[in-house]
Amino acid sequence: MIVTIARVTDPDRFLEVFTTIGAEKRREHGCRSARVYFDPDDAHRVWSFFDWDAQDYDGFLADPEVPAIARELGLQAPPVHAVAATELDA
Repeated sequence: MIVTIARVTDPDRFLEVFTTIGAEKRREHGCRSARVYFDPDDAHRVWSFFDWDAQDYDGFLADPEVPAIARELGLQAPPVHAVAATELDA
């Protein structure tokens, strides 16, 4: 599981790109699924959860096409990778 937090300029535009071009590129790099949540106190703050192996995620980040997609997403800064405090089976 990969979790990122980012600020976006336009939440609707973010979802449009995330669900189309972004999804295609993530699939290309082995992402199995993704969920997006908007912070209830700030619609421009986005939490993204990915079912993705770390190695495949690193390959995605190294893809030379990803920076252009990030610009289309309207990210105000690079996403922050949230690290799990713990992992439990229930």
